[in-house]
Amino acid sequence: MLKILVIHGPNLNLLGTREVDIYGKTTIKDINKSLEKTAKEENVELEIEQTNHEGEIVSLIGGAKGKFDAILINPAAYTHTSVAIRDAVSAIDIPTVEVHLSNIYAREEFRHTSLIAPAAAGQISGFGLDSYILGLKAAISAIKGKNKK
Repeated sequence: MLKILVIHGPNLNLLGTREVDIYGKTTIKDINKSLEKTAKEENVELEIEQTNHEGEIVSLIGGAKGKFDAILINPAAYTHTSVAIRDAVSAIDIPTVEVHLSNIYAREEFRHTSLIAPAAAGQISGFGLDSYILGLKAAISAIKGKNKK
């Protein structure tokens, strides 16, 4: 069975109450429930983690080699600032899909640059909860060699 690591970055534990005008009322529990449902339909096993700490994200990514077939990550604010996360994604040679609930390119200028995207198989943003579902399906495709970077 394929195994995918899902990493939720900083402040995503606050979804549903945090800036609902941007992120909506969907909670991290809602996202995880939808991911688990889709994973079951696709016969994929998920491990889901959330952390507010950059180093922990780097450690999760580094520890994924040989354990997971792909990574689905929402690096949140670290998208625009973390060379360490970008380098970890680049170092492991595991298909990684970056996702965002909001369209980062329609927001503040500083959010228009993702340091992670160039190291990832792809990026999906702006579709709320569906960004995660589309990202999971893209990760599965990448594992099967359809979009492998």
